[in-house]
Amino acid sequence: MTEKKIRNFWQLWNMNVGFFGIQYGWALQMANTSAIYEYLGAEPEQIPMLWLAAPLSGLIAQPIIGYMSDRTWGPLGRRRPYFLLGAIFSSIALILMPNSSSLWMAAGLLWILDTSVNISMEPFRAFIADLLPQKQHTRGFSMQGFFIGAGAVTASLFPWILTHLFHVDDRKELGVPFSVKSSFYIGAAVFLGTVIWTVVTTSETPPKNLEKIRNAQKSKSALDKVTEIFWLIKAMPTTMKQLAVVQFFTWLGIFCVFLYFPPAVAHNIFGAVRENSQLYTDGIEWAGICIAVYNGVCLIFSWLLPKLTEIINHKIAHSLCLICGGVGLISLVFVDQPLLALLPMIGFGIAWSSILAIPYSILSQTVTSQNIGLYMGIFNAFIVIPQIFAALGLGWIMKIFLDSNCLLVVVVGGFSLLLAAMLVHFVDKPETSEKTSIQPEILSPS
Repeated sequence: MTEKKIRNFWQLWNMNVGFFGIQYGWALQMANTSAIYEYLGAEPEQIPMLWLAAPLSGLIAQPIIGYMSDRTWGPLGRRRPYFLLGAIFSSIALILMPNSSSLWMAAGLLWILDTSVNISMEPFRAFIADLLPQKQHTRGFSMQGFFIGAGAVTASLFPWILTHLFHVDDRKELGVPFSVKSSFYIGAAVFLGTVIWTVVTTSETPPKNLEKIRNAQKSKSALDKVTEIFWLIKAMPTTMKQLAVVQFFTWLGIFCVFLYFPPAVAHNIFGAVRENSQLYTDGIEWAGICIAVYNGVCLIFSWLLPKLTEIINHKIAHSLCLICGGVGLISLVFVDQPLLALLPMIGFGIAWSSILAIPYSILSQTVTSQNIGLYMGIFNAFIVIPQIFAALGLGWIMKIFLDSNCLLVVVVGGFSLLLAAMLVHFVDKPETSEKTSIQPEILSPS
């Protein structure tokens, strides 16, 4: 196999800048969707179910997109066609979503948006492993973390900036504020523009066995391909399986935050009672500031993370970061002033930086580039599964045990991060790729 060349700073920058747009769109979705649902009349316990379609689509789409991108080669290369296709559909959904006229229209657009974001995001993870030598993987994924932080900071702040600096405010009418709608429109342009930047500035090298892969794929029926996917899932490396358990509890905690943090700030810290009130809007906007703070911390800490993993190993570094996040979320129960809510975001931002980089760096050491897209897709499924669990169970748990208190759900998310931090220590050292990957040819018809 051709030796991968070391990339300089600007080459790393160009290959990852598309993640700024992806995260800008995703952060808008995460920060505002629950509020959009409430503007349209949803009760707090209904919100998880309204999120359900999105993770279900991701659970199916991500391994398929990963498998397909592993075996794709065309004028735009291997991964870039998927970046571009996902960006186009995501941009359309971002324009339409804040203009939803009903809850089910908003839920349907969330499904389209989440699926499209997955089409762009999943191959981006494999893109790093494709182009960089192993010793640059942590740096590459940390650069993605930087752009994720930068995109989320910008997206989270934008509604507040439009309202308070440019005085864009239409609270004379009920419904989604114009400041939020404008942020979604700008997000559509940013998403598409930055992905196009990466597509244009970063080329891909065709795999050495390109013709062999193409011939093998031509000879396979749809059933053969489905069988191969299941075979590769069964052959997952032990390290990946153990890391998947860590991911489950990590992302269960993350989704408690994504689903309920903005309403928690509005209801529990600002004291809003009605969703269609200025106090509620102020609370949602302040939650955006909090989200911007933790993503700003992520942005800064992502530069320090590669050095930290050199000083201490990946597992200890990740565990310590998750502890910072868990303690930060749990401490929110003692917060009664908006400014104080910014302090726990520092710990959560440290955790967020690690979550976006270290698990993928460990995984990239465990599987071969030949199937990295598929395995990244399968790995990302363990982000989606806890989201489905949250969508099906959180509403019931919230209503029965937590008195419909949004803040207590966020605190439960903090304990889930602490559990993930303990489980990291049971993850084995990454195995060598040669021992952990099944070659596609094995499953090809003879």
